[in-house]
Amino acid sequence: MIVINIVMQIRPEKTDAWLELADSYARNVNAEEGCLYFKFSRSLTDENEYVCIEGFRDAEAGSTHTSQPYVKEFFEAMPDLVSAQPQILYIDTPHDGFGPMGEIQPR
Repeated sequence: MIVINIVMQIRPEKTDAWLELADSYARNVNAEEGCLYFKFSRSLTDENEYVCIEGFRDAEAGSTHTSQPYVKEFFEAMPDLVSAQPQILYIDTPHDGFGPMGEIQPR
């Protein structure tokens, strides 16, 4: 499994354009066969910071993802929306997805 986390600072005046792009992009990526999950979240401490968490079945699924036309469109649009270069964490792990957290269970 490939796990990717990206932290992005979005220009405040570009928030509406960002949200529209992020919504469309996430729907496209989540429809990919090799995508296990793909989500954007807004930081609780910085309203201009967004975090992307991605999980792909394997490196081949990740490669297929990056070859999609909407990925190219996303990469072309993002320089106009970000206020700083995004930071990325890429992990190739033997896990196959999320598992239960032992410390917390519903009462």
